[in-house]
Amino acid sequence: MFPIRDHNPSERTPFVTYALIAMNIVIFLTYYPFIGNDPHLLMEFYADWGLTPANLYKGNDPHTLLSYIFLHGGWMHLVGNMLFLWIFGDNLEDLLGHFGFLLFYLASGAAAGLGHMLSDPVYPVPMVGASGAIAGVMGGYLLMFPRARIDMLVILVVIFKVFTIPAWLMLGLWFTLQLFNGVAVGAENSGIAYWAHAGGFIAGIIIMLPVWLRRGGPGYWATTHGKPPHEDVEYRVTRRRSGIPRIHRHSAPRGADDRPISDLSRIPPAGNKRDPSSPWSGGRR
Repeated sequence: MFPIRDHNPSERTPFVTYALIAMNIVIFLTYYPFIGNDPHLLMEFYADWGLTPANLYKGNDPHTLLSYIFLHGGWMHLVGNMLFLWIFGDNLEDLLGHFGFLLFYLASGAAAGLGHMLSDPVYPVPMVGASGAIAGVMGGYLLMFPRARIDMLVILVVIFKVFTIPAWLMLGLWFTLQLFNGVAVGAENSGIAYWAHAGGFIAGIIIMLPVWLRRGGPGYWATTHGKPPHEDVEYRVTRRRSGIPRIHRHSAPRGADDRPISDLSRIPPAGNKRDPSSPWSGGRR
């Protein structure tokens, strides 16, 4: 189960988000196709540019607090991270502006690296990946748009189904999973930097707090009901004669909805016709 899109269109072109995705892909293509099949060369490269907690704790290689964000350990690692950045990055860039979002992204990545280092200061294996910085984006997204709608693709063997759930549920479960795995498994046993994810997520919320407070804090939620402060979109699937499904995107009308942020009643499958009485199939009356 993983997210494939949100119903929260940005109102300006997210040039920085697109540029970050392009940079990650281009950097990956400069080294992985050439040394990816040689574990020794790959680890030497990661040792120079990845974040190694033991080195950073001693005050060495401070540049790796940022350089590790642009490296990945494989094709699926890259694709998964870029998918999450594409879904959640544009909306924070819309709020913070292009330069502000870039600073937010880099600061979240650095905070995630520090969180990973503090979880095990003597850990000798380098960490790579944009997931810590993207976790910060997800944390900021949760604070600003807790009731934005997220489409989740669920794959059960040969069955594919898309469901729509609120952002607070998807992101809250993701964060809880990072904490649980960080305590129960740890990076040394799984190879996944769970504490970097958790640290980046918390950092994203903290960094975004001034923006949320300037907009009214709880009053902002009361005004927007936890949803994007603009029209969201609907995705409806239709079948063509060729049998290939076609997805149509429509704007959803705005309106009031005084249900609490935690309301989960009548969550519909994605692609269903919107019912104005349902908080997550449009949720505006």
